Amino acid sequence: MARWTLAAGAAAVLAAACGGDDGGGNAPPVDPPVDPPVSALTLTTVSSLPDYVTGGDALVRIDLPAGVTGTPVVTLDKNDVSRAFTQIGSSTWQGLVRGMELGKNTLRAQVGESTATLEVTNYPITGPMISGPHEKPFLCTTTSFGRLGGGTLDGPLDEHCSTNTRIDYFYRNKSGGNSRWNTPTAYPADMTYITIDEGKPTERTVPYLVRLETGTINRGIYQSAMLHDPLNDGEIGPNKRSKAWNGKLMYPLGGGCQGGWYTQGATFGTLIVDEWMKQGYAAVTSTLNIFGSNCNDLLSSETVAMTKERFIEAYGLPVYTIGTGGSGGAYQSFQTSDNYPGLFDGIIVNMVFPDVTSATLFKVFDSRLLNNYFNRAGGLPYTDEKKKAISGYLQVGNIANMSGSAGRLDPVVSFPAGFPEDMKYDPVNRPGGVRATVYDHTVNVYGKDSRGFALRPIDNVGVQYGLKALNDGAITVEEFLDLNANIGGLDADMKPTAARTAGDVDAIRRAYQSGRITYGGGGLASTAILEHRDYFDNAVNGDIHNKIHSYSVRERLKAANGHFDNHVILGPGPVGDNLLQLMDRWLMGVVGDTSDQPKARKVVAHKPAGLADACWDDTGAKIVEPSTAFGNGRCNQLYPAGTTPRLVAGEPLADNIVKCQLKPVDPADYKVAMDAGQLSRLRQIFPEGVCDWSKPGVEQQPLKSTWISFGPSKKNLLFDVTRP
Repeated sequence: MARWTLAAGAAAVLAAACGGDDGGGNAPPVDPPVDPPVSALTLTTVSSLPDYVTGGDALVRIDLPAGVTGTPVVTLDKNDVSRAFTQIGSSTWQGLVRGMELGKNTLRAQVGESTATLEVTNYPITGPMISGPHEKPFLCTTTSFGRLGGGTLDGPLDEHCSTNTRIDYFYRNKSGGNSRWNTPTAYPADMTYITIDEGKPTERTVPYLVRLETGTINRGIYQSAMLHDPLNDGEIGPNKRSKAWNGKLMYPLGGGCQGGWYTQGATFGTLIVDEWMKQGYAAVTSTLNIFGSNCNDLLSSETVAMTKERFIEAYGLPVYTIGTGGSGGAYQSFQTSDNYPGLFDGIIVNMVFPDVTSATLFKVFDSRLLNNYFNRAGGLPYTDEKKKAISGYLQVGNIANMSGSAGRLDPVVSFPAGFPEDMKYDPVNRPGGVRATVYDHTVNVYGKDSRGFALRPIDNVGVQYGLKALNDGAITVEEFLDLNANIGGLDADMKPTAARTAGDVDAIRRAYQSGRITYGGGGLASTAILEHRDYFDNAVNGDIHNKIHSYSVRERLKAANGHFDNHVILGPGPVGDNLLQLMDRWLMGVVGDTSDQPKARKVVAHKPAGLADACWDDTGAKIVEPSTAFGNGRCNQLYPAGTTPRLVAGEPLADNIVKCQLKPVDPADYKVAMDAGQLSRLRQIFPEGVCDWSKPGVEQQPLKSTWISFGPSKKNLLFDVTRP
């Protein structure tokens, strides 16, 4: 009884040191011996957080404490699931546990006297989990999905657009294309081979054979792709990986937005990307991660979580995961990283916006107003130079272009092909019909008004359009006054109104608290960010992907974290650096850091030496200098940035104030003199006051929490959005 002997010996030493008794001849009382606690097992879910399990199964890991040996006995509620586990290390076991009921389940593991329990919550593979009630109607596209190389999907098998999961093999042929491997018993004669360099003394040559898995999760069609040679490797799984997989995962996210609702989505770019496959990467994505199919970052993040969970259950936990994409893919990369940390470790983005709700929609909303104003009958004439000064754009064509992009706010413009006409909203004939707007697509967050329309976090009360143009002398006082007197607003049907648009305060608050407006201090603080900066500000006919948005992201990171050291901009110009290789070096440094430092510090500390902002000139010469929105640096001389109508009106560069606080008109704010009549007119135009951009916006606040849910998971549900 070593533990008893130890306790008794310790008491004897203590008694001797204290004189042996209490002065009355009695030995001091000795507490009864206490058995030291038995070291506990560690029981964790590997494929997802335990509160967010889907599909009835989870990859589970058991770590034995030091000195404990044996085979774990594992139960799922009252069922023995021990046979699912395989020993994968000296003290580690892993297994795919199936058969979970919807709702709460209890896992229990025991080896000898060491035990652990873990409660997991399971949701349907068809969803939803965190995004809230599914959008209806919903067009199934399993029969038209375009990424199978001639194959077809079954179904739809149910109301959730489900299909049977299928596995196909493709090989890279000697002509450089991908061919289906129809007879997987012998290598095709025209198949190519890949030499994989893993940084080891010897390289490996493997067949260029790709295992392509296709199925449905959360009503989206997903695919995963990885190198796998079934003739040599045999069957693979989470405990027996493909020998050609480098253990790293790419998650591409697609662009678009306008028209991205009420559909499963017909296709996405191929996952058999030569750059990825040649280095041994795997890739996975879903149609609901394409903003042209689904312009809802919350639903996209939920789909990432569920789809990545399926990948891990099938193939094992990646070393790291990189989210990547441009435009709508950049939205998703930022917002999934910030709001649902752990899904991406690093992101590689281009055509950057911080999110849909703020910077983008502010810009297209204001551009529609300006386009209406400049083209109204009997209005003041403005030269192109004055229009550019008022809008902030470098090209006047961007006003009309951005006005067209405001179609995503119009309830009747952007339905997907095949959507039933008799279901579409019409303000006269079908006022209860389906509305095709970003806000109605995200109604689970914003809530509804008494008409059933989504509340809108958009506002222009107090915004002084053209303020900088006035102060720079680019427009006259009379033009400034006329502009602000007549620009008006837009109602929920995108019809012009004489009055300014007043945002719904409840929706504004939810937008900030839930991360619909990217905060930057959630998971993004510990995410490695590499941006390939494109340049479209000089597009004569306009382009939505303006340079200024990169610096709005940086301003938000700085405000939330005190720095933006985890964000590197490469470009514009013919970027000569390989962003994937740079990101790999960066993330592997973080992975190899076993210190107890916070991950955010590790990310900054392991940024590769020499990795810094740079642009390239048209000869391909690299110019290394801090990337800034404005200034006299060489990169800004080569690639000047325009702004936006709201930034011209005085909004700070972060571009995240939905509804400004107001202040009285102050003549000191204007660099041009106004006479008494002009000041009186200005006060009549803004009877409640003008924007005070020195203050936070109305209801502006940090992200309330990460992993927020709008149901049916209620753990972090913040808002009741069911009431009118």
